[in-house]
Amino acid sequence: MKRISIIDSHTGGEPTRVVLAGGPELGGGSVADQLKNFREQHDKFRSAVVNEPRGSDVIVGALIVPPQDKSCTAGIIFFNNVGYLGMCGHGTIGLIVTLAHLGKIKPGDHKIETPAGVVTATLHANGEVSVANVPSYRTHKAVVVDVPGLGKITGDVAWGGNWFFLANEHGYDLRLANVDSLTDVGWRIRQALNAQGFPDVDHVELFGPGQTGGHSRNFVLCPGKAYDRSPCGTGVSAKLACLAGDGKLAENETWIQESILGSKFSSKFSWLNRERGEILPTITGTAHVVTEATLILNEADPFCWGIRV
Repeated sequence: MKRISIIDSHTGGEPTRVVLAGGPELGGGSVADQLKNFREQHDKFRSAVVNEPRGSDVIVGALIVPPQDKSCTAGIIFFNNVGYLGMCGHGTIGLIVTLAHLGKIKPGDHKIETPAGVVTATLHANGEVSVANVPSYRTHKAVVVDVPGLGKITGDVAWGGNWFFLANEHGYDLRLANVDSLTDVGWRIRQALNAQGFPDVDHVELFGPGQTGGHSRNFVLCPGKAYDRSPCGTGVSAKLACLAGDGKLAENETWIQESILGSKFSSKFSWLNRERGEILPTITGTAHVVTEATLILNEADPFCWGIRV
């Protein structure tokens, strides 16, 4: 039997499962190199940690690995029910709160090496965490997607650590009671978008008016067809890039993004390159530790390595 030490937290309702011990040896190098090894040689470990029967479609895993950049507190690889993430905003907040819970870090700035690059996370004295994310930018504005059964949907394509399609005009009511229909809509949009020239976009983000005091509310459909319970850190980063490019948000002006649950991230940006539309977004939120546990992998168990589709 193999034992895996984990801590679960949630950030605005979205769970993060941090693997503390028991993970595979990935051979060193950059975190991007270690991710490549993880994906090619140890993908069944990913499935065992986050898929049923131990996990669920919504859990995002976070494997702590040695950083190549020695100025970093840790390296981290994020993964979900179907694969891997370049960066994860809610997961980074969850990681920092988990490390603080363990007494491994104190309030202050902490660099984290991710496959998408080094980010800086600040643990505040009140328990909040701010993440200065990877450079974010919009690549396509007002893309019209012909979605079977829905018609034409217009949105932007942007990078915030993952690839997003962001739509403001869609005609759907962003309420928790509607998540089943919103999931269907988001999945149809993604399939049509992938087929119509954007194969790398794996997140769909729908926006509507704020309902609990935020500037807007979003519904984010993640790659494995689970919706994000948090406002989505990389999704907010992509949103800020679009707002900045359209001149709708000033540098260092605060943007409050609501999730479909009504949980909130506070955010702002600074310009990196105006000509390229490249910004440095900062996302602030709070996570809470909910579980300390040991996962047991028993080769005699027919679902030892998770239920994989």
